[in-house]
Formats: sequence, structure tokens, C-alpha cells
Amino acid sequence: MIIGNGMAGLWALGALRLPGLRTRSLWWFTAVVETAIVVQVALGIGLVSGQHLKVAKFHVFYGAIALVAVGLIYSYRDRLRHRLYLLYGLGGLFLMGLGIRAVLVGRS
Repeated sequence: MIIGNGMAGLWALGALRLPGLRTRSLWWFTAVVETAIVVQVALGIGLVSGQHLKVAKFHVFYGAIALVAVGLIYSYRDRLRHRLYLLYGLGGLFLMGLGIRAVLVGRS
């Protein structure tokens, strides 16, 4: 999740400046790494509810924020069509940052 969203974000920002990077593969890769967040949150919910595990509240918080961020990025794609690469570039880096923050908080 962290590496994939970072790569997708950097790729989209690179495509902002370099038209050669504007390929269909960028959108497929972005869809896969953002779908991975949805799957990760769904698996987390399944583990917590099905196995009755206790989980730190920050895991729930960062999972919810990541899910909302993916939804917002997706929902603004038509309105920001003229800034699409910037939207997905910064969005990917934001999602990467959320993942890094969740890992760092989890270790302390």
C-alpha cells in the first residue's frame, strides 16, 4: 500500500510534466493500488469483527481516512479533469503518507 501509492503518485506527477508517461498503465496501476486499500480495510474489519480482536484506535482512524481519501479522489476526477494528474499524484502521495504514519504510530 505504501510503496504502491507512492509509485502511483510519483508516476502521475511525472506525467503532469512528461506526456510520454501518460499511458493507460498509469490508470490501471493506480486503480490496483487504491483497490488494495479497500481490500486492506475490508480484511481489517473482517478480522476485528469475525475474530473479536482488540485493535488500537489509530488503525481504525487511518483506515477510515484512507478509505475516505480514495473516495474523494475518485469522486473529484470529473470535476478536476484539467488537473487529473495533479489530483492523482498528490492523492497517491497523501495515501502513502497515511500508510507511513500508521506504521510509525503502530511501532511506538
